[in-house]
Amino acid sequence: MINIGIIGVGLVGSELISQLAAYASSAPKLSVIALTNSSKQLLSTPAYSPLDLSTWKHALQTQGTTANLSVFIDYVSNSPVPAIIIDNTASQEIASQYPLFLRKGLQVVTPNKKAFSGAETLYKEIMEEAKKNKMFVFNESTVGAGLPIISTLKDLIRTGDKINRIEGIFSGTLSYIFNEFSKSGDDGQKFSEIVKVAKKNGYTEPDPRDDLNGLDVARKVVILGRITGMDLSLDTLPVENIVPEPLRNLATSSEFLSRLPEFDSHFDNLKQAAKDNNQTLRYVGVIDPIGGESGVKLISLPLSHPFAALKGSDNIIAFTTQRFPNPLIIQGAGAGAAVTAFGIFSDILKIADRFES
Repeated sequence: MINIGIIGVGLVGSELISQLAAYASSAPKLSVIALTNSSKQLLSTPAYSPLDLSTWKHALQTQGTTANLSVFIDYVSNSPVPAIIIDNTASQEIASQYPLFLRKGLQVVTPNKKAFSGAETLYKEIMEEAKKNKMFVFNESTVGAGLPIISTLKDLIRTGDKINRIEGIFSGTLSYIFNEFSKSGDDGQKFSEIVKVAKKNGYTEPDPRDDLNGLDVARKVVILGRITGMDLSLDTLPVENIVPEPLRNLATSSEFLSRLPEFDSHFDNLKQAAKDNNQTLRYVGVIDPIGGESGVKLISLPLSHPFAALKGSDNIIAFTTQRFPNPLIIQGAGAGAAVTAFGIFSDILKIADRFES
């Protein structure tokens, strides 16, 4: 039996609980014993008994107590059987406490990119504490949601392959925007219109500038680069911010969207220049251990390139290695609650399997 404490029960957390509930009926080796959001927490009664995952929302609302992360962690860490903390938040504050979680004997599974792409001192401390305390830290869903990107990279490295280059379209939002923009004809949708549709359909952050500035892609590049042994940092990684400079400091996303059409001609010119060379625009992240040219940028690619054929909001990642001079390519849905929860769930099962063996 593995006990689980879940921090963050929003869109991804709720979907994870649904997947765990469906799984429990066929193989009940996982037990959720604690849940918390930013305001309330629910600890199982009697202590360390499984929570009823069919009524957890009502129970959290009616029986939950004031959220206290210290109390929550102490409860889960005193579990009589191995325990896992799932952090479904994007909180830097919680990420900074991973070393403490590991020292308390907790395994960590998370889609929170902050711990693995922020300060290098925190990243190294997490890895050192995991090794020293013989704990697991799994973060597959920080890059590509449920796609097996991190596990593939680690397998390549563990088996002695040499990583020459990793490049990919790591943002489902920017994948959708440029797929739609590139396929639209001269009289098709303008860039600003596509961004508005993407926001309306829930593909973007509440403020689309948080996608267009490239920071999310940069975090994923740093995460993968550090796994290869590179000392990448958000502070020094070259990142092309495609938000027009006059719009970067506007107070609201509404004002940004209302003024974005002023710059449609700029994006039209970029598209036409690519089209004149039988190419298409793609927003790409690159990890380059050999040439040192890692970064994030908008580039033009030949129509024959695998990235040019991407559709919808899919992610695609290409690993060029000593064993795979013709790149090993992983492609699929890289965003959304269902696939992100799947990635988290998969990591949970990896830990559970290790305790069974």
